[in-house]
Amino acid sequence: MREKLLALAALQKVDLEIAALKKSAQTYPQQLGELEKELGAARSATDAEKAKLAETERQKSTLEQTIVDEKDKVKKWEARLTEQRSTREYSALAREIDIAKKGNLTMAEELVELGKSLNQVRETTKVKETEFIGRQQSLSEKMGELKAKLQEVEGQVKGLEVKREEAAKSVDAQLLRRYDVVRKKRMPALASLVPPGTCLGCRLNVPPQLYNTLRTNLGFDVCPSCQRIIYAAEALEASAPAK
Repeated sequence: MREKLLALAALQKVDLEIAALKKSAQTYPQQLGELEKELGAARSATDAEKAKLAETERQKSTLEQTIVDEKDKVKKWEARLTEQRSTREYSALAREIDIAKKGNLTMAEELVELGKSLNQVRETTKVKETEFIGRQQSLSEKMGELKAKLQEVEGQVKGLEVKREEAAKSVDAQLLRRYDVVRKKRMPALASLVPPGTCLGCRLNVPPQLYNTLRTNLGFDVCPSCQRIIYAAEALEASAPAK
């Protein structure tokens, strides 16, 4: 009987190690997701600044071309002034030329302000890109460390799973089936009883008669409260006789 308990206790020890490793790694995927989200946000901020820069450059280029086109139009109109046959036509065209020149002056002022804005956007974009490169490097390092830890844990778990298969071979088949049923619901599935008959799994007391029986025969039973496999602590003591 003691050999069965020892084999099951050895199996549970491996299972608890596996559970502890998996629990320690539970936060890694979440942390990776948060880092990826943070990196994505930093990239989006940089991309937004680049888009703003591209749009400002487009506006400046468009305004420059418009000014060139308007100046060409004024030159053509000025060349046509001498061709006007009446004072009325001359005055009308001259007025159009004056309006166009004033419009060009306004656009030239806008171009100056747009140039200033463009310089500011370029500087901001440069800063954002530099910050992003640094942030990307930092976050990538952290992500690499987490992935390495996750791979390490996965490797350890695989190793323990092989160890578990070997340990399970030494456990009584019927007892193993019972153990597997319990461990899928709660761990530890195997729990000892300590005076005055307290199950260390659920911390509730078993009936005194059951406790006394397990202390006497050094066997195992099922906890009436939590359904764990229970045994008296004396059953696994080094000095306990095999049964």
